Amino acid sequence: MPRENGRKIIAQNKRARHDYHIEDVYEAGIVLQGTEVKSLRAGRATLTDGYAAVKDGEVWLINVHIPEYAFGTWTNHSARRTRKLLLHRKEIEKLSAKTKEGGLTLVPLSLYFSNGKAKVELALARGKKEWDKRHAIAEKQAKREMARALRYRNR
Repeated sequence: MPRENGRKIIAQNKRARHDYHIEDVYEAGIVLQGTEVKSLRAGRATLTDGYAAVKDGEVWLINVHIPEYAFGTWTNHSARRTRKLLLHRKEIEKLSAKTKEGGLTLVPLSLYFSNGKAKVELALARGKKEWDKRHAIAEKQAKREMARALRYRNR
């Protein structure tokens, strides 16, 4: 069987880009069990409630829902278990320092397969205030209306 090439997206956290100012993005590998990989290959995962935390020099992905594999046996995994993330030591130290600083959190943006290996795109993010969210929505609508007017004018 040939190896997978490229990037196959499994799940995206669109809500994170609405709720947070993204400051920096990291790619991390995930330590998974066999049935978790099979469930991900079926394209089933939810990132909405998930976050990451640095504990004892390791980064952990918490509260990400990967449903149980339908054809699994007693070896099936629990859906919301804590999963270890694989990052370089310097990246972990940098993330640890920034999250201790205050106001910053680690949020998963997307879960995907890159050349056959499961990866997560992790963002160092700062929470938005309510007025920030309203401002972003108004800006997006204004851009959409300008594009629509230009399309109509160019007909």
